[in-house]
Amino acid sequence: MGLQSFESGLERMVDGVFSRGSRPALRPVEIGRRLLREVDEHRSVDVKGRRIVPNQFVVAVSQRDLDSFEPYFDHLCDELALTVREYARSEGYYFMGAVAVEIRLDQSQRPGRFTVGSAIKESSSGAGAGSLVLPSGDRLKLGRDTFTVGRQGDCTLPVTDTNASRRHCEIRPSGTSWVVADLGSTNGTKVNGLRIQGEHQLKDQDIISVGNTHLRFEAS
Repeated sequence: MGLQSFESGLERMVDGVFSRGSRPALRPVEIGRRLLREVDEHRSVDVKGRRIVPNQFVVAVSQRDLDSFEPYFDHLCDELALTVREYARSEGYYFMGAVAVEIRLDQSQRPGRFTVGSAIKESSSGAGAGSLVLPSGDRLKLGRDTFTVGRQGDCTLPVTDTNASRRHCEIRPSGTSWVVADLGSTNGTKVNGLRIQGEHQLKDQDIISVGNTHLRFEAS
């Protein structure tokens, strides 16, 4: 999948904002292009043969450009991180931790100019990057602690699904990957439509079903 396919999403995201005012000297899609080049140019291969790429990015911009991003700053950072994740998935790249994009002020930058720095930062769990995409589209990052799902209020992810048990299942790091385990639920836990027994190692894009609630696991 080429870079062009990722540019249209960024352009659509800012069109509404730009239509209400003048365009900034620096267009977000230019940052997106540079981030993807940064990923390509700094990939390496680990002992397992995985192509490891940076997951932490700092974009340094001028005061004028930083001010122009203010109306949608948080959404822009999230969208850029999502772009990096989707591109890495399409290329078969692997992250050692969660992807984050920070945009900060650099007084030495002129409007329209920027620099990008990147680093590979390993997650504290050692299991690489992992997250759950909720039915709403929101994304929850997985950490080194066990992640519980169920109707009970103290679960990491409480659900109102009447087909889910109070403590239905848990997701936890295991070595360099993640596993889901049923907690003796009444209706069982399914992965890609099949009921699991004991622990089940998760793969990128697996669908975890808790009652009628479906969660998508992302390994990057």
